[in-house]
Amino acid sequence: MSLREQIFAQRLEPTIVERTDTGGGAATAPATPSRVKTEAYQKLKYDTHHAVLERVELERLSRMPQEQIRSEINALVGRILEEQKALANDLERKQLAIDVYDEMFGFGPLEPLLRDPTVSDILVNTWCQTYVERRGKLELTDVNFYDDAHLMKVIEKIVSRVGRRIDESSPMVDARLPDGSRVNAIIPPSAVDGPLVSIRRFAVKPLLVADLIELQTLTPPMAQVLEGLARAKVNILVSGGTGSGKTTMLNVLSGFIPNDERIVTIEDAAELQLRQDHVLRLETRPPNIEGKGEITQRALVRNALRMRPDRIILGEVRGAEALDMLNAMNTGHEGSLATIHANTPRDALTRLENMISLGGLALPPRTMRHQISSAISVVVQAARLTDGRRKIVSISELTGMEGDIINMQEIFTFKRTGMDSNGNVRGHFCATGVRPKFCERFAAFGVNLPEQIFDPGRRYDTV
Repeated sequence: MSLREQIFAQRLEPTIVERTDTGGGAATAPATPSRVKTEAYQKLKYDTHHAVLERVELERLSRMPQEQIRSEINALVGRILEEQKALANDLERKQLAIDVYDEMFGFGPLEPLLRDPTVSDILVNTWCQTYVERRGKLELTDVNFYDDAHLMKVIEKIVSRVGRRIDESSPMVDARLPDGSRVNAIIPPSAVDGPLVSIRRFAVKPLLVADLIELQTLTPPMAQVLEGLARAKVNILVSGGTGSGKTTMLNVLSGFIPNDERIVTIEDAAELQLRQDHVLRLETRPPNIEGKGEITQRALVRNALRMRPDRIILGEVRGAEALDMLNAMNTGHEGSLATIHANTPRDALTRLENMISLGGLALPPRTMRHQISSAISVVVQAARLTDGRRKIVSISELTGMEGDIINMQEIFTFKRTGMDSNGNVRGHFCATGVRPKFCERFAAFGVNLPEQIFDPGRRYDTV
Protein backbone atom coordinates (compact mmCIF):
# COMPACT_ATOMS: atom_id res chain seq x y z
CA MET A 1 0.00 0.00 0.00
CA SER A 2 1.40 3.41 -0.99
CA LEU A 3 1.82 6.27 1.50
CA ARG A 4 -1.08 8.08 -0.12
CA GLU A 5 -3.29 5.00 0.18
CA GLN A 6 -2.23 4.56 3.82
CA ILE A 7 -3.33 8.07 4.70
CA PHE A 8 -6.64 7.65 2.90
CA ALA A 9 -7.12 4.33 4.68
CA GLN A 10 -6.59 6.06 8.04
CA ARG A 11 -9.11 8.77 7.23
CA LEU A 12 -11.63 9.19 10.02
CA GLU A 13 -15.33 9.41 9.36
CA PRO A 14 -15.82 13.14 8.81
CA THR A 15 -17.93 15.09 11.25
CA ILE A 16 -20.36 16.97 9.06
CA VAL A 17 -21.09 20.40 10.48
CA GLU A 18 -24.62 21.13 9.37
CA ARG A 19 -25.21 24.71 8.33
CA THR A 20 -27.32 26.28 11.03
CA ASP A 21 -30.52 27.27 9.30
CA THR A 22 -30.66 31.03 9.67
CA GLY A 23 -34.13 31.09 8.29
CA GLY A 24 -35.60 27.88 9.60
CA GLY A 25 -35.74 25.53 6.65
CA ALA A 26 -34.29 27.97 4.15
CA ALA A 27 -31.58 25.47 3.27
CA THR A 28 -34.18 23.42 1.39
CA ALA A 29 -34.40 26.08 -1.28
CA PRO A 30 -32.36 25.76 -4.48
CA ALA A 31 -28.67 26.50 -3.97
CA THR A 32 -28.38 28.59 -7.11
CA PRO A 33 -31.87 29.72 -8.06
CA SER A 34 -32.62 31.54 -11.24
CA ARG A 35 -32.97 35.17 -10.14
CA VAL A 36 -34.70 37.82 -12.14
CA LYS A 37 -32.79 41.00 -11.33
CA THR A 38 -34.96 43.63 -13.00
CA GLU A 39 -36.05 46.84 -11.33
CA ALA A 40 -39.66 45.66 -11.64
CA TYR A 41 -38.87 42.43 -9.78
CA GLN A 42 -36.97 44.29 -7.06
CA LYS A 43 -39.91 46.67 -6.54
CA LEU A 44 -42.36 43.76 -6.48
CA LYS A 45 -40.19 41.97 -3.91
CA TYR A 46 -39.94 45.11 -1.77
CA ASP A 47 -43.69 45.75 -1.85
CA THR A 48 -44.55 42.10 -1.18
CA HIS A 49 -42.12 41.91 1.73
CA HIS A 50 -43.71 44.92 3.42
CA ALA A 51 -47.21 43.64 2.73
CA VAL A 52 -46.32 40.33 4.39
CA LEU A 53 -44.87 42.13 7.43
CA GLU A 54 -48.12 44.08 7.84
CA ARG A 55 -50.24 40.90 7.85
CA VAL A 56 -48.29 38.43 9.97
CA GLU A 57 -47.59 38.21 13.66
CA LEU A 58 -43.89 37.47 13.89
CA GLU A 59 -44.17 36.33 17.50
CA ARG A 60 -46.80 33.74 16.52
CA LEU A 61 -44.74 32.59 13.54
CA SER A 62 -41.64 32.13 15.71
CA ARG A 63 -43.44 29.45 17.72
CA MET A 64 -44.36 27.39 14.66
CA PRO A 65 -42.39 24.51 13.13
CA GLN A 66 -40.11 25.70 10.36
CA GLU A 67 -41.93 23.92 7.55
CA GLN A 68 -45.23 25.41 8.66
CA ILE A 69 -43.68 28.89 8.66
CA ARG A 70 -42.47 28.41 5.10
CA SER A 71 -45.87 27.09 4.02
CA GLU A 72 -47.69 30.07 5.55
CA ILE A 73 -45.32 32.57 3.95
CA ASN A 74 -45.73 30.88 0.56
CA ALA A 75 -49.52 30.99 0.83
CA LEU A 76 -49.54 34.61 1.99
CA VAL A 77 -47.24 35.72 -0.83
CA GLY A 78 -49.54 33.98 -3.30
CA ARG A 79 -52.63 35.78 -1.93
CA ILE A 80 -50.88 39.16 -2.01
CA LEU A 81 -49.84 38.68 -5.64
CA GLU A 82 -53.41 37.70 -6.55
CA GLU A 83 -54.85 40.76 -4.79
CA GLN A 84 -52.36 43.08 -6.48
CA LYS A 85 -52.89 41.33 -9.82
CA ALA A 86 -49.11 41.31 -10.17
CA LEU A 87 -47.70 40.13 -13.48
CA ALA A 88 -45.45 37.29 -12.32
CA ASN A 89 -44.96 33.83 -13.77
CA ASP A 90 -44.74 30.65 -11.68
CA LEU A 91 -40.93 30.80 -11.49
CA GLU A 92 -41.00 34.39 -10.25
CA ARG A 93 -43.74 33.58 -7.72
CA LYS A 94 -41.70 30.71 -6.25
CA GLN A 95 -38.55 32.80 -6.19
CA LEU A 96 -40.41 35.72 -4.64
CA ALA A 97 -41.65 33.51 -1.79
CA ILE A 98 -38.09 32.29 -1.16
CA ASP A 99 -36.72 35.85 -1.22
CA VAL A 100 -39.38 37.19 1.16
CA TYR A 101 -38.74 34.27 3.51
CA ASP A 102 -35.00 35.00 3.42
CA GLU A 103 -35.63 38.67 4.21
CA MET A 104 -37.73 37.80 7.24
CA PHE A 105 -35.81 34.91 8.75
CA GLY A 106 -32.40 34.93 7.10
CA PHE A 107 -29.85 37.37 5.76
CA GLY A 108 -31.79 38.56 2.73
CA PRO A 109 -29.96 38.55 -0.62
CA LEU A 110 -26.96 36.81 0.98
CA GLU A 111 -28.91 33.61 1.65
CA PRO A 112 -28.59 32.07 -1.87
CA LEU A 113 -24.82 32.60 -1.70
CA LEU A 114 -24.66 31.12 1.81
CA ARG A 115 -26.48 28.03 0.51
CA ASP A 116 -24.08 27.61 -2.41
CA PRO A 117 -21.35 25.12 -1.34
CA THR A 118 -18.99 26.28 -4.11
CA VAL A 119 -18.69 29.81 -2.66
CA SER A 120 -15.72 30.30 -0.33
CA ASP A 121 -15.86 34.11 0.06
CA ILE A 122 -18.66 36.66 -0.24
CA LEU A 123 -17.57 40.27 -0.78
CA VAL A 124 -20.27 42.95 -0.67
CA ASN A 125 -19.01 46.25 -2.07
CA THR A 126 -21.94 48.55 -1.11
CA TRP A 127 -25.57 47.66 -1.86
CA CYS A 128 -25.22 47.37 -5.63
CA GLN A 129 -22.16 45.12 -6.12
CA THR A 130 -21.39 41.66 -4.73
CA TYR A 131 -18.47 39.39 -5.63
CA VAL A 132 -17.89 35.77 -4.65
CA GLU A 133 -14.83 33.56 -4.75
CA ARG A 134 -15.15 30.13 -6.35
CA ARG A 135 -12.16 27.82 -6.74
CA GLY A 136 -9.81 30.67 -5.88
CA LYS A 137 -11.20 33.12 -8.49
CA LEU A 138 -13.39 36.18 -7.95
CA GLU A 139 -16.70 36.41 -9.83
CA LEU A 140 -19.21 39.26 -10.03
CA THR A 141 -22.74 38.14 -9.10
CA ASP A 142 -26.19 39.57 -9.85
CA VAL A 143 -27.00 39.78 -6.12
CA ASN A 144 -27.77 43.24 -4.81
CA PHE A 145 -29.74 45.03 -2.09
CA TYR A 146 -32.46 47.67 -2.29
CA ASP A 147 -30.17 50.39 -0.98
CA ASP A 148 -27.59 51.09 1.74
CA ALA A 149 -30.28 51.04 4.44
CA HIS A 150 -31.28 47.51 3.39
CA LEU A 151 -27.65 46.36 3.56
CA MET A 152 -27.27 48.01 6.99
CA LYS A 153 -30.25 46.05 8.33
CA VAL A 154 -28.64 42.78 7.22
CA ILE A 155 -25.32 43.78 8.83
CA GLU A 156 -27.06 44.68 12.10
CA LYS A 157 -28.90 41.35 12.07
CA ILE A 158 -25.60 39.48 11.67
CA VAL A 159 -23.66 41.32 14.39
CA SER A 160 -26.51 41.46 16.91
CA ARG A 161 -26.75 37.67 16.97
CA VAL A 162 -23.26 37.42 18.48
CA GLY A 163 -23.60 40.35 20.87
CA ARG A 164 -21.62 42.82 18.78
CA ARG A 165 -22.61 46.30 17.63
CA ILE A 166 -21.88 48.56 14.69
CA ASP A 167 -22.66 52.27 14.36
CA GLU A 168 -20.97 55.56 13.54
CA SER A 169 -19.04 55.54 16.80
CA SER A 170 -17.86 51.97 16.18
CA PRO A 171 -17.92 51.54 12.38
CA MET A 172 -15.93 48.28 12.17
CA VAL A 173 -16.86 44.86 13.52
CA ASP A 174 -15.79 41.23 13.37
CA ALA A 175 -18.55 38.68 13.83
CA ARG A 176 -19.52 35.19 12.77
CA LEU A 177 -22.51 33.49 11.23
CA PRO A 178 -24.29 30.60 12.98
CA ASP A 179 -22.24 28.11 10.92
CA GLY A 180 -18.94 29.65 12.06
CA SER A 181 -18.22 31.67 8.90
CA ARG A 182 -16.17 34.78 9.63
CA VAL A 183 -17.74 38.19 8.93
CA ASN A 184 -16.11 41.61 8.78
CA ALA A 185 -18.20 44.73 8.22
CA ILE A 186 -17.22 48.37 7.94
CA ILE A 187 -19.64 51.25 7.47
CA PRO A 188 -19.51 55.02 6.94
CA PRO A 189 -17.80 57.23 7.91
CA SER A 190 -14.89 54.76 7.64
CA ALA A 191 -16.28 53.26 4.41
CA VAL A 192 -16.55 56.20 2.02
CA ASP A 193 -18.93 54.78 -0.60
CA GLY A 194 -21.23 52.78 1.68
CA PRO A 195 -21.31 49.68 3.89
CA LEU A 196 -18.85 46.89 3.04
CA VAL A 197 -19.10 43.25 4.11
CA SER A 198 -16.57 40.42 3.76
CA ILE A 199 -17.62 36.86 4.63
CA ARG A 200 -15.05 34.06 4.82
CA ARG A 201 -17.11 30.91 4.34
CA PHE A 202 -16.48 27.58 6.02
CA ALA A 203 -17.03 24.34 4.19
CA VAL A 204 -20.17 22.47 5.26
CA LYS A 205 -17.90 19.45 5.64
CA PRO A 206 -14.58 20.41 7.28
CA LEU A 207 -11.55 19.46 5.19
CA LEU A 208 -9.50 16.54 6.42
CA VAL A 209 -5.87 15.76 5.65
CA ALA A 210 -6.91 13.34 2.90
CA ASP A 211 -8.83 16.17 1.21
CA LEU A 212 -5.73 18.39 1.26
CA ILE A 213 -3.69 15.59 -0.32
CA GLU A 214 -6.30 15.16 -3.03
CA LEU A 215 -6.29 18.93 -3.65
CA GLN A 216 -2.45 18.80 -3.84
CA THR A 217 -2.13 21.27 -0.98
CA LEU A 218 0.49 18.96 0.53
CA THR A 219 1.90 15.46 0.02
CA PRO A 220 1.45 12.21 1.98
CA PRO A 221 4.95 12.47 3.55
CA MET A 222 4.24 16.05 4.66
CA ALA A 223 0.90 14.92 6.12
CA GLN A 224 2.59 12.12 8.02
CA VAL A 225 5.14 14.51 9.49
CA LEU A 226 2.44 17.02 10.50
CA GLU A 227 0.46 14.27 12.18
CA GLY A 228 3.60 13.16 14.03
CA LEU A 229 4.28 16.74 15.16
CA ALA A 230 0.79 17.05 16.64
CA ARG A 231 0.96 13.67 18.37
CA ALA A 232 4.46 14.37 19.73
CA LYS A 233 3.28 17.66 21.25
CA VAL A 234 5.53 19.89 19.18
CA ASN A 235 4.67 23.61 19.23
CA ILE A 236 3.70 24.73 15.71
CA LEU A 237 3.24 28.17 14.17
CA VAL A 238 1.19 28.31 10.94
CA SER A 239 2.24 31.27 8.83
CA GLY A 240 0.73 32.69 5.65
CA GLY A 241 -0.96 35.59 3.92
CA THR A 242 -4.65 36.47 3.85
CA GLY A 243 -6.75 33.65 2.42
CA SER A 244 -3.82 31.25 2.23
CA GLY A 245 -5.54 28.53 4.28
CA LYS A 246 -4.01 29.09 7.73
CA THR A 247 -7.22 28.37 9.63
CA THR A 248 -7.89 25.29 7.51
CA MET A 249 -4.42 23.98 8.31
CA LEU A 250 -4.98 24.77 12.00
CA ASN A 251 -8.18 22.70 11.89
CA VAL A 252 -6.35 19.80 10.23
CA LEU A 253 -3.49 19.91 12.75
CA SER A 254 -5.91 20.05 15.66
CA GLY A 255 -7.62 16.95 14.27
CA PHE A 256 -4.50 14.93 15.12
CA ILE A 257 -4.68 15.84 18.83
CA PRO A 258 -5.77 12.84 20.94
CA ASN A 259 -9.35 12.93 22.15
CA ASP A 260 -8.41 12.65 25.83
CA GLU A 261 -6.66 16.05 26.01
CA ARG A 262 -8.17 19.30 27.31
CA ILE A 263 -7.95 21.99 24.61
CA VAL A 264 -8.59 25.73 25.00
CA THR A 265 -9.09 27.80 21.83
CA ILE A 266 -8.77 31.60 21.77
CA GLU A 267 -10.06 33.62 18.81
CA ASP A 268 -11.37 37.05 17.84
CA ALA A 269 -14.40 35.37 16.26
CA ALA A 270 -14.84 31.69 17.10
CA GLU A 271 -14.40 29.76 13.85
CA LEU A 272 -12.25 26.72 14.56
CA GLN A 273 -14.06 23.41 14.06
CA LEU A 274 -12.42 21.00 16.48
CA ARG A 275 -13.83 17.49 16.67
CA GLN A 276 -12.52 16.48 20.11
CA ASP A 277 -14.85 16.07 23.09
CA HIS A 278 -12.94 18.25 25.58
CA VAL A 279 -12.74 21.66 23.88
CA LEU A 280 -13.27 25.03 25.59
CA ARG A 281 -13.79 27.96 23.23
CA LEU A 282 -12.94 31.52 24.27
CA GLU A 283 -13.69 34.64 22.24
CA THR A 284 -12.59 38.26 22.52
CA ARG A 285 -15.06 41.10 23.06
CA PRO A 286 -14.77 44.68 21.81
CA PRO A 287 -15.40 47.66 24.14
CA ASN A 288 -18.97 48.86 24.62
CA ILE A 289 -20.28 52.28 23.63
CA GLU A 290 -18.64 53.77 26.75
CA GLY A 291 -15.28 52.28 25.83
CA LYS A 292 -15.44 49.70 28.61
CA GLY A 293 -15.77 45.95 28.85
CA GLU A 294 -13.15 45.00 26.25
CA ILE A 295 -11.71 41.49 26.55
CA THR A 296 -8.47 41.11 24.62
CA GLN A 297 -6.69 38.02 23.37
CA ARG A 298 -3.92 38.71 25.86
CA ALA A 299 -6.40 38.59 28.75
CA LEU A 300 -7.86 35.35 27.43
CA VAL A 301 -4.42 33.74 27.06
CA ARG A 302 -3.61 34.62 30.67
CA ASN A 303 -6.97 33.29 31.80
CA ALA A 304 -6.51 30.09 29.79
CA LEU A 305 -3.40 29.29 31.83
CA ARG A 306 -5.65 28.99 34.90
CA MET A 307 -8.00 26.55 33.16
CA ARG A 308 -5.64 23.57 33.30
CA PRO A 309 -5.29 23.20 29.50
CA ASP A 310 -3.23 20.46 27.91
CA ARG A 311 -2.93 22.57 24.79
CA ILE A 312 -3.76 26.14 23.82
CA ILE A 313 -4.78 26.99 20.26
CA LEU A 314 -4.56 30.69 19.39
CA GLY A 315 -6.53 31.58 16.28
CA GLU A 316 -4.16 34.36 15.27
CA VAL A 317 -1.27 36.13 16.99
CA ARG A 318 -1.47 39.82 16.21
CA GLY A 319 -0.39 41.80 19.26
CA ALA A 320 0.94 41.83 22.79
CA GLU A 321 -0.49 38.35 23.49
CA ALA A 322 2.53 36.96 21.59
CA LEU A 323 4.70 37.08 24.72
CA ASP A 324 2.06 35.33 26.86
CA MET A 325 1.65 32.67 24.19
CA LEU A 326 5.39 32.02 24.08
CA ASN A 327 5.50 31.86 27.88
CA ALA A 328 2.70 29.29 27.84
CA MET A 329 4.55 27.17 25.27
CA ASN A 330 7.67 27.36 27.42
CA THR A 331 5.94 26.43 30.68
CA GLY A 332 4.35 23.06 30.12
CA HIS A 333 1.68 23.64 27.46
CA GLU A 334 3.46 21.64 24.77
CA GLY A 335 1.78 20.95 21.47
CA SER A 336 0.15 24.37 21.31
CA LEU A 337 -0.76 25.88 17.93
CA ALA A 338 -1.14 29.40 16.54
CA THR A 339 -1.33 31.26 13.24
CA ILE A 340 0.34 34.49 12.13
CA HIS A 341 0.27 36.68 9.03
CA ALA A 342 3.64 36.51 7.26
CA ASN A 343 4.96 35.76 3.78
CA THR A 344 7.88 33.52 4.82
CA PRO A 345 8.86 31.51 7.92
CA ARG A 346 11.65 33.98 8.66
CA ASP A 347 9.22 36.91 8.39
CA ALA A 348 6.92 35.12 10.85
CA LEU A 349 9.68 35.11 13.47
CA THR A 350 10.43 38.78 12.83
CA ARG A 351 6.75 39.64 13.30
CA LEU A 352 6.67 37.70 16.55
CA GLU A 353 9.67 39.70 17.75
CA ASN A 354 7.88 42.94 16.90
CA MET A 355 4.73 41.81 18.70
CA ILE A 356 6.65 41.02 21.88
CA SER A 357 7.80 44.65 21.89
CA LEU A 358 4.13 45.71 21.88
CA GLY A 359 3.74 44.12 25.31
CA GLY A 360 5.58 47.02 26.94
CA LEU A 361 8.63 45.01 27.98
CA ALA A 362 11.95 46.42 26.78
CA LEU A 363 13.63 43.05 26.24
CA PRO A 364 16.95 42.86 24.39
CA PRO A 365 16.64 41.38 20.87
CA ARG A 366 18.73 38.34 21.82
CA THR A 367 16.41 37.58 24.76
CA MET A 368 13.31 37.84 22.58
CA ARG A 369 14.81 35.57 19.92
CA HIS A 370 15.86 33.04 22.52
CA GLN A 371 12.31 33.01 23.86
CA ILE A 372 10.95 32.42 20.34
CA SER A 373 13.43 29.66 19.48
CA SER A 374 12.75 27.90 22.79
CA ALA A 375 8.97 28.03 22.43
CA ILE A 376 8.38 27.28 18.74
CA SER A 377 9.80 24.21 17.05
CA VAL A 378 8.17 24.23 13.59
CA VAL A 379 6.82 26.87 11.21
CA VAL A 380 4.35 25.68 8.55
CA GLN A 381 4.12 28.17 5.67
CA ALA A 382 0.88 28.32 3.67
CA ALA A 383 0.49 30.30 0.46
CA ARG A 384 -2.19 31.15 -2.04
CA LEU A 385 -0.72 30.92 -5.54
CA THR A 386 -1.57 33.19 -8.45
CA ASP A 387 -3.94 30.57 -9.87
CA GLY A 388 -5.99 30.62 -6.65
CA ARG A 389 -4.82 27.26 -5.31
CA ARG A 390 -3.50 26.91 -1.76
CA LYS A 391 -0.25 25.08 -0.99
CA ILE A 392 1.88 24.30 2.03
CA VAL A 393 5.05 25.71 0.50
CA SER A 394 7.40 25.06 3.41
CA ILE A 395 7.78 23.14 6.65
CA SER A 396 10.74 24.51 8.60
CA GLU A 397 12.31 23.58 11.92
CA LEU A 398 13.86 25.98 14.44
CA THR A 399 17.08 24.47 15.75
CA GLY A 400 18.18 27.04 18.32
CA MET A 401 20.38 30.13 18.39
CA GLU A 402 23.73 30.86 16.77
CA GLY A 403 24.93 34.14 18.18
CA ASP A 404 22.01 36.57 17.83
CA ILE A 405 20.38 34.68 14.96
CA ILE A 406 17.68 32.00 15.15
CA ASN A 407 18.73 28.96 13.14
CA MET A 408 16.14 27.41 10.82
CA GLN A 409 16.29 24.44 8.48
CA GLU A 410 13.70 23.65 5.84
CA ILE A 411 12.39 20.07 5.87
CA PHE A 412 9.90 20.18 2.96
CA THR A 413 9.44 22.73 0.22
CA PHE A 414 7.32 23.49 -2.83
CA LYS A 415 9.35 24.61 -5.83
CA ARG A 416 7.59 26.53 -8.58
CA THR A 417 8.80 25.76 -12.08
CA GLY A 418 6.52 27.89 -14.25
CA MET A 419 2.96 28.21 -15.51
CA ASP A 420 0.95 26.28 -18.08
CA SER A 421 -1.16 27.71 -20.89
CA ASN A 422 -4.19 27.99 -18.60
CA GLY A 423 -2.37 30.13 -16.05
CA ASN A 424 -1.97 27.30 -13.53
CA VAL A 425 1.21 27.28 -11.46
CA ARG A 426 3.41 24.27 -12.13
CA GLY A 427 5.85 22.90 -9.60
CA HIS A 428 6.67 20.03 -7.30
CA PHE A 429 6.91 19.17 -3.62
CA CYS A 430 10.05 17.55 -2.28
CA ALA A 431 12.02 17.01 0.91
CA THR A 432 15.26 18.93 1.31
CA GLY A 433 17.16 15.90 2.55
CA VAL A 434 17.61 17.32 6.06
CA ARG A 435 16.74 14.93 8.86
CA PRO A 436 15.00 17.10 11.49
CA LYS A 437 15.93 17.16 15.16
CA PHE A 438 12.32 16.52 16.14
CA CYS A 439 12.73 12.89 14.98
CA GLU A 440 14.27 12.23 18.40
CA ARG A 441 11.07 13.52 20.02
CA PHE A 442 9.02 11.36 17.65
CA ALA A 443 10.81 8.27 18.96
CA ALA A 444 10.11 9.28 22.55
CA PHE A 445 6.39 9.57 21.79
CA GLY A 446 6.23 6.36 19.79
CA VAL A 447 5.79 8.07 16.41
CA ASN A 448 7.56 5.99 13.77
CA LEU A 449 8.25 7.39 10.31
CA PRO A 450 10.02 5.57 7.45
CA GLU A 451 13.52 6.86 6.64
CA GLN A 452 12.66 7.46 2.97
CA ILE A 453 10.13 10.11 3.96
CA PHE A 454 12.97 12.70 3.97
CA ASP A 455 14.49 11.49 0.67
CA PRO A 456 15.03 14.58 -1.57
CA GLY A 457 14.87 12.38 -4.67
CA ARG A 458 11.14 11.76 -4.24
CA ARG A 459 9.23 14.49 -6.08
CA TYR A 460 5.50 15.08 -6.17
CA ASP A 461 4.55 17.04 -9.27
CA THR A 462 1.37 19.16 -9.24
CA VAL A 463 -1.01 19.42 -12.17
